[in-house]
Amino acid sequence: MTSAAPENPQNRADALPKSWDPSSVEDDLYQGWVDAGYFRADPHSEKPGYSIVLPPPNVTGSLHMGHALDHTLMDALSRRKRMQGYEVLWLPGMDHAGIATQTVVEKQLAVDGKTKEDFGRELFIDKVWDWKRESGGTIGGQMRRIGDSVDWSRDRFTMDDGLSRAVQTIFKRMYDDGLIYRAERLVNWSPVLQTAISDIEVKFEDVEGELVSLRYGSLNDDEPHVVVATTRVETMLGDTAVAVHPDDERYKHLIGTALEHPFTGRDIPIIADEYVDPEFGTGAVKITPAHDPNDFEMGLRHNLPMPTIMDKTGTIADTGTQFDGLDRFEARVKVREALAEQGRVVAEKRPYLHSVGHSERTGESIEPRLSLQWWVKVESLAKAAGDAVRNGDTVIHPASQEPRWFAWVDDMHDWCISRQLWWGHRIPIWYGPDGEVACFGPDETAPEGWVQDPDVLDTWFSSGLWPFSTMGWPEKTPELEKFYPTSVLVTGYDILFFWVARMMMFGTYVSEDDAIAGRGERSDGVFSEGKSGPQMPFQDVFLHGLVRDQFGKKMSKSRGNGIDPLDWVDRFGADALRFTLARGANPGSDLSVGEDHAQSSRNFATKLFNATKFALMNGAAPASLPARGELTDADRWILDRLDQVRGDVDTAFDRYEFSKACEALFHFAWDEVCDWYLELAKVQFAENDTVAANTRAVLGNVLDALLRLLHPVIPFVTETLWKALTGSESVVVAQWPQAAEDAADVVAAQRVEDMQRLVTEVRRFRSDQGLKPSQRVPARISGIAEADLNTQLAAVTSLARLTDPEDGFAASASVEVRLSKATVTVDLDTSGNVDLGAEKARLEKDLAASQKELAGTTAKLSNEAFLAKAPDAVKDKIRTRQQIATEEIERITKRLKELEGA
Repeated sequence: MTSAAPENPQNRADALPKSWDPSSVEDDLYQGWVDAGYFRADPHSEKPGYSIVLPPPNVTGSLHMGHALDHTLMDALSRRKRMQGYEVLWLPGMDHAGIATQTVVEKQLAVDGKTKEDFGRELFIDKVWDWKRESGGTIGGQMRRIGDSVDWSRDRFTMDDGLSRAVQTIFKRMYDDGLIYRAERLVNWSPVLQTAISDIEVKFEDVEGELVSLRYGSLNDDEPHVVVATTRVETMLGDTAVAVHPDDERYKHLIGTALEHPFTGRDIPIIADEYVDPEFGTGAVKITPAHDPNDFEMGLRHNLPMPTIMDKTGTIADTGTQFDGLDRFEARVKVREALAEQGRVVAEKRPYLHSVGHSERTGESIEPRLSLQWWVKVESLAKAAGDAVRNGDTVIHPASQEPRWFAWVDDMHDWCISRQLWWGHRIPIWYGPDGEVACFGPDETAPEGWVQDPDVLDTWFSSGLWPFSTMGWPEKTPELEKFYPTSVLVTGYDILFFWVARMMMFGTYVSEDDAIAGRGERSDGVFSEGKSGPQMPFQDVFLHGLVRDQFGKKMSKSRGNGIDPLDWVDRFGADALRFTLARGANPGSDLSVGEDHAQSSRNFATKLFNATKFALMNGAAPASLPARGELTDADRWILDRLDQVRGDVDTAFDRYEFSKACEALFHFAWDEVCDWYLELAKVQFAENDTVAANTRAVLGNVLDALLRLLHPVIPFVTETLWKALTGSESVVVAQWPQAAEDAADVVAAQRVEDMQRLVTEVRRFRSDQGLKPSQRVPARISGIAEADLNTQLAAVTSLARLTDPEDGFAASASVEVRLSKATVTVDLDTSGNVDLGAEKARLEKDLAASQKELAGTTAKLSNEAFLAKAPDAVKDKIRTRQQIATEEIERITKRLKELEGA
């Protein structure tokens, strides 16, 4: 049973604007949804819980196409589950973005010639908070523009008091458990930012450099020496060994000996290590443990000294050479020149293309640098995260991404979590006056005279707690009990390792916490209530691809091919942006978009608007339907197709196949509802009152369900149209369409399919002859009864623009169409309007297609191997196709002969 029909559908049509103008309604519609409280989640509700946490965008950020895709998909899932009767929490928030935010504020200070040191730590942090309150969070307003149905009352920020408490709590627990430690290790160092940075903030680019081959040892070829090559010749100031392969005969006599460093005077031992490739270059490599990741590992294996030759600004320091005080790039030139003066530069090669890591924030080349930092011991945590996927507790969509997941978590290195910044969660480690070291939790106070560690935590540390810290952990809250673990994580595959892995590690670590309620197993993507089970932060991880331009190129500022999603909202409407993105979104696959796609989506919204307005103007509205037997073939067909599409859409949504769901709805709405059923409805409106009334009810019900099915992806136009169509409160809280109780009517479907084919062929003939679409042509139709199309005759004549023949009718052309049960012939009197040449060309084209079909089917039926393996049903189908092709060839050949005599 559907909602009652509105009293005056025509009045509702008049209330709609003349055309669809999204810019005039979207803001008001969104604010109305928020004011009505539709998006607020009630942790005390008896409905089953469904939850998504928004991957927190940077507080400094603005909406880009990747965000728009992310948000569209999460919103579609949330809106659908809300309509399906779940208590939905889509929790928004922002990340404090330590490096990015501090950099923004420092640049503002620099305008006035100031630095953060001029204010001191506390005053500078106050200025950052001031900036956050005044300018941060632009993306929040942009989220409203695209229709995000988030619970704004639960908006979170990673530096909020509650989330900061969660950070301090888990840090202390992990420190006490021996999972957090301090050590001198190699990090990605940014000399501009003067801090360690994470792997995700390092982008590798191919750059042209110079490969310098330098000579250690004697300049006399007959005396001990080795030649090594490097693109970073300045790092030789920190060399503490030269390594060769233990089986390399060229160097076996040198292994265990030492050569003098040309500038520092220290001995450089020749060591043997199987890491060295004897086939590459000279087979000897210089080892700088404090400035190269591979060299660092070799330095650990061989207990080598690890002198750091650069300070935090990238300046050469503490080497005791003439190069101290030089910038690293200046030193590169000066060291090479000095080596050349000594006669130690054996060869130079310019250019030399090689991959160099650059800071995503500043664009500078990063410096691998030995540094005393805080680390998380990840071995046990990474194993738990890997096991969660192996055991099926968390499912990755698509499954093709699983090998990448395992490759990452099974070979994860300890995680550097400290940053040399002022903005962020300060590390809760304190140092006493007598060398004491202690970690203090949120409810503890350090003794007087103790000094806190100056570093702050990597932003990924706090965002790794996001699924449960945002719901009040470590306190036991109703939100955790109702909505944790979350239902699904939606994010791009490009941050699978960095963010998803950290959330999984933290989630498994706190899974035994009393504050984390156990909802356990899930049904249809949501946790069932009251069951204990594994406590992953989410059951499903849906990984979508990257948004590329219409040529498949990655969007970037340097290419100038980026698209501002808000520009599309302004020009085409939020629905057009959303539908374009969702229609291209398949698990794990990139999608290409351009303005033509957005315009097509805008046209689709307009098509829906016009169709609904037409229905209302003709009195259509959802209402109780009569018995199936009282409906026409077209009515039963469109209702059955609606139910089939509903099932396809449900399946696609459950599998996160947004593209399939959108394609199914687009083609049903455009091709079947608008192009066929609306035209058939016009015919049926002209019949008796009963048929017309039934048609109005069917059309109203179909549009009602279609708008509800489309609402998760295109919420604004569907809200406008559904309220006008039904007179009800809001489609946001409408029930999701349910499966039909009646079995599909295959007979009606076949009749409609035959009718469509017949009309299409007649229309094609008319087009080939250059007849105007509106021009009606006298025609005599034969074979309708044999084809079981008596019930479709009125539709055929109306849609094909045919009229009954009058006395003296003389056919000048004929169209024969083979249908499922018989061939129907349409003789037309075009009174000289038929282009015989065009008709002959059309028939010759059809003849060629039939001859190709005959050749293909004959070849298959002549293939003994195929006949031996193919099922009988397949062979029978091919024989039927062969017979039809034979008959078509005979018919068309006969017609061509008739034309030759005309």
